[in-house]
Amino acid sequence: MTTTPVGVAPAPDTVDPAGPDAALIRDMVRIRCVEEELCDRYRDDQEMRTPTHFSIGQEATAVGVCAATGPDDLVFTGHRSHAPYLAKGGDLRAMVAELYGREAGCARGRGGSIHLIDRAAGFAGSAAILGEMIPVGVGAGWSAALRGRSSVALTFFGDGATEEGVFHESINFAQVHRVPVVFVCENNLYSISSPLRQRQPAGSTITDRVAAYGLWARSVDGNDVYAVRAAARAAVARCREGAGPAFLELHTYRWREHVGPGWDHDHGYRAKEEIDDWIARCPIRRATDAIRDAEPRVDDWVRQWEQRYREEARAAVRFARAAAWPSVANLLDGAYETVGR
Repeated sequence: MTTTPVGVAPAPDTVDPAGPDAALIRDMVRIRCVEEELCDRYRDDQEMRTPTHFSIGQEATAVGVCAATGPDDLVFTGHRSHAPYLAKGGDLRAMVAELYGREAGCARGRGGSIHLIDRAAGFAGSAAILGEMIPVGVGAGWSAALRGRSSVALTFFGDGATEEGVFHESINFAQVHRVPVVFVCENNLYSISSPLRQRQPAGSTITDRVAAYGLWARSVDGNDVYAVRAAARAAVARCREGAGPAFLELHTYRWREHVGPGWDHDHGYRAKEEIDDWIARCPIRRATDAIRDAEPRVDDWVRQWEQRYREEARAAVRFARAAAWPSVANLLDGAYETVGR
């Protein structure tokens, strides 16, 4: 089977339907296949020396939100960056080469998994410090508004970032200045190994606290890609119309460990039964079940997508492993230097 070119949607005359609902499933399958392949390579090859935060199980949040964006909208994320990068149209080969530390990487091999960027696709950047890209997204949205542009900024982060001061400062600033920014909280219940129930007051929600600032805020089932897309469309539309910022709390769950390719049910902070319960709520399976009556061929499509995208991922790994390392002479390119040095 011919691998779909990186960054290009599959042609409708292959195995793909024309309908946008099935396209959401296709994009989730692609992300799942890529990340599972990278998990295997990370574990077996020991050649990727960057910390990796996988979104396996959380694909609906990235795909649903990015499906509501336009080409001029900008996406920022924290450390769990692969899924939004790919959902926004980021170059897969450049991403994988970045994980392998090669010059062909999207950050020229300097950033690794948590510092991805693809300006052509509208993926404006990711960073590791908790909450770091929240104010950057606000700044990008404010800049667009001051220049009279209709573009919207969207910034992804986890539930743990909502406990950082910069989150509340950014929410307040965005509301005061009616900044066209969508705050996207991927609430997967854990900040590393600290459960949400032990970190935040009982009887309160992140959405309720944000709404107290006056923002349009919605709590959404983050494993329902269609509900996520609908909420994201409403949020982006409000921003584009000048109604000010919006907030989405998307309830989801990561299957793998916080950082790395493994499973962590033996680490003592969550049980295998809890993980299995969330696996049963797989966003790809739920989306497929939801349209099967209308699209009876969807199961065949999923099987063919899985074959196609696993091969695409393997081809990206082959490309990355064959690519050149950064030159020692150019290692400091892009770094700040002392004035007058």
